[in-house]
Amino acid sequence: MHDVAIVGAGPVGLLLGILLRQRGLDVVILEQRRRRSDHSRAIGIHPPALAVLAEAGVAEKLIASGVQIREGVARRSGRDIATLDFGCVPGPHPYVLAVPQVLTERILEQQLHTLGGRVHYGRTAQRIDDGGGRVTLEVSRCGGTAGSAGSSTDPGREKVYAARLAVAADGARSTVRGLLKVPVASRRYPDTYLMGDFADNTSDGATAVLYLEPEGIVESFPLPGGLRRWVVRTRALDPEPEPGRLAGLISGRTGGTVDVATNSMLSSFAVRSRRVRRMVHGRVALIGDAAHEISPIGGQGMNLGWLDAAALAPIISAALQGQDTGEQLRVFDRSRRAAAATAGWQAHLNMALGRPLPPAVLDARNSLLLPALAIPGAAAVVARRFTMH
Repeated sequence: MHDVAIVGAGPVGLLLGILLRQRGLDVVILEQRRRRSDHSRAIGIHPPALAVLAEAGVAEKLIASGVQIREGVARRSGRDIATLDFGCVPGPHPYVLAVPQVLTERILEQQLHTLGGRVHYGRTAQRIDDGGGRVTLEVSRCGGTAGSAGSSTDPGREKVYAARLAVAADGARSTVRGLLKVPVASRRYPDTYLMGDFADNTSDGATAVLYLEPEGIVESFPLPGGLRRWVVRTRALDPEPEPGRLAGLISGRTGGTVDVATNSMLSSFAVRSRRVRRMVHGRVALIGDAAHEISPIGGQGMNLGWLDAAALAPIISAALQGQDTGEQLRVFDRSRRAAAATAGWQAHLNMALGRPLPPAVLDARNSLLLPALAIPGAAAVVARRFTMH
């Protein structure tokens, strides 16, 4: 019998495990993957999340491993047309920290080990039962197909874990959410993107650049190790992305070139949003993408999940000490779903600003919107929004 079972050992599940171990709780973390992926996805760590990571004891390592983005530039036809300075955001970290997700997860898992916790890999949830004052999880140790809340598949390959409480941090396609049959409101967007990392041969340094071009936005972010991430809005999902194709799109829209031979990550993706109507279901809570998936454009999803974990950890601790946490859970549910709605709105706006437009319409829009960034008060509001304050 564990205190807490966490399903999912991505950034959100790992952080929650650390926060609970710091409170002296017995935590088991179950991960479906047999090994951690080397494919880097999320890179941006925003100031509010960095404050939580400092409490978890990992901020210094992350800061030492990352690139501090203190400025963003909007560019059109090779000319800078607006600048956003993150130096005006409150707190000790007036920047967005760029760290590849694979490195972030490695640092988080090392801290979990330091605190006496570990991840059980190759554990796929097959059945979950919330009854008798505990949560029982039956998992397959060899993968397999999930059953339902009352049934299981692959008998004979299962291991049973029991915990007083459980948390699903198992991503947008959450197995636990499916087993519990939690209703989800979902929406598909028409936006698709092609993304890749290349050696940085620009002169932009630690500046993030948004190329606002008629064919669609191109985003460029610095990464540690002399790399740069490029994200290009495409007209359709590329089923078999190739570095040369991405390089061609970058060159055609920005006039710049990347060295195809230095490509170290490549991915194409479409955009969907999912949101549950409740994050707490009996003794099980859903956090991160399992509760609210939003567009990755703007880099808010991982940070949103971390803030979920930070809000939930003290409530879990209090509940396991016998305190009445009903009202705290209701506030948690309302506030975190409201935060997800705000982040979703921001992501929707980010995507809308990056869609293709006729040149004249694009320039007219830019001439109306971007001058506001020259107004100190307005610029501060925009900077706070983009850094999730």
